[in-house]
Amino acid sequence: MNTMQVGMYYNNSKVLVEQMPIPSVGDDEVLIKVMACGVCGSDIMEWYRIKKAPLVLGHELTGEIVQTGKNITAFKVGQKVFTTHHVNCGKCYYCIRGHHTACETFQSVNNHTPGGFSQYLKISGQSLDTGTFVLPDNISYEQGTFIEPLATTVRGLRTAELQPGDSLLIIGSGIIGLIMIKLARALGAGRIIATDISDYRLQAALNYGAEHIVKADQDVPSFIRSVNDGRLADKVMVCTGAYEAACQATECVGKGGILTYFAVPNPGKKISIDFNPFWRDDVVIKTCYGAAPSDNMEAMELLRGKNVEVDDMVTHRFPLNGIGEGFKSASSGENCLKVLILPNQ
Repeated sequence: MNTMQVGMYYNNSKVLVEQMPIPSVGDDEVLIKVMACGVCGSDIMEWYRIKKAPLVLGHELTGEIVQTGKNITAFKVGQKVFTTHHVNCGKCYYCIRGHHTACETFQSVNNHTPGGFSQYLKISGQSLDTGTFVLPDNISYEQGTFIEPLATTVRGLRTAELQPGDSLLIIGSGIIGLIMIKLARALGAGRIIATDISDYRLQAALNYGAEHIVKADQDVPSFIRSVNDGRLADKVMVCTGAYEAACQATECVGKGGILTYFAVPNPGKKISIDFNPFWRDDVVIKTCYGAAPSDNMEAMELLRGKNVEVDDMVTHRFPLNGIGEGFKSASSGENCLKVLILPNQ
């Protein structure tokens, strides 16, 4: 067999199953049989993806090694692995200073061919050297698809300097916001307050560890004060790209607090900020993007040790020939948290 099926992305409403040659493996490369791949929020960010279409997406993936190049010694056929497509170089000015996701290699090089929504995937370069991990026996293929998104929240809460007992506001209770809630609870956060426009997602936030929920179109700052001893939140994490959320967040962070933009509005959208209260009240604004190999390792250990459970977050599973429906489910968000594509089912 020289060909495989892939899910070719044209737009959120048009993801087609097509044929493509199985990638040939060089001396320093590995071929895996993709067993599971999650649909990420960035996969359905149409303005971002459509300019490169058609292409095969998918980066939250796990699989079984089926072929290795002659120079490969770190991996063996039959091992189950997690792998990530973007990996920092580890040597540049930004990597050395700890800004791993600002690395030009991280932002520009993709070492996966073609993408996780395919039956087979070739791994090369830095993604093989520092971005591929053998899965522990007690992490399933499906659980392993959460390593990358969990790793980004690990980096996010570290960036936010979350401390035990901190009150935490999660703006946007999509899958990342919900993972953030689970991780923050495991790390000993104090009051966790979650917002969203969806009742379904707000209920999920309660189920996963939020102490309080509030609809995003309500007076969120007043609600925070009412449940947080009269204070605004110590830490605010923006986990949605909605413009209104980006603006609302500036009104929700308390004195001495940290506001972190984990997600941002579309390019060109600007928010107006009165910096006087931030200056007077010692408030910090930060951003966080992506995850480094060390974050992936930490996430894998959190899953291995059952510190963060993820099985209950998968609401939809589709074989590759159902990928179109999978993207529609993920895009609509109705009664949907995590969508997994199982290319070899």
